[in-house]
Amino acid sequence: MPDTQDAEDLTHDAFMKIFDKIGKFRYSGKGSLKAWMSRLTVNMALNRLRDEKKMESLDIADVPEPTEEEAKDIPLDVLVSLISSLPPQRRAVFNMFCIDDWSHAEIAKELGISENASTITLLKARRELAAKIKEWIKDNA
Repeated sequence: MPDTQDAEDLTHDAFMKIFDKIGKFRYSGKGSLKAWMSRLTVNMALNRLRDEKKMESLDIADVPEPTEEEAKDIPLDVLVSLISSLPPQRRAVFNMFCIDDWSHAEIAKELGISENASTITLLKARRELAAKIKEWIKDNA
């Protein structure tokens, strides 16, 4: 979500919906409850972003990704902040692919875009995040 207040509101709403819909949950093995809750929450966030027309068109910059050596010294809270600063659609695709382990087909279906658009959006998100990491490293060296 674009800011902390929106994220807090979404978290509250998601838990209310989870409690309301828990009767529809079907256990299918270890991690199925977490996956179900995550899917429900992500769907709510995406719907809210769509409703508020916050998904924006994106540009691309040619920036090489930081090396593993450079990235390992970045504090977790800084990395989370850098990811959070990505534009909404890039952040959504990045989180769905890199954190939630969704396929491009799943992301495309959920966002109503093509698999190619999902792939390109992920590329743009990674490049933008790489630029932000490089800038942070330069400023904190």
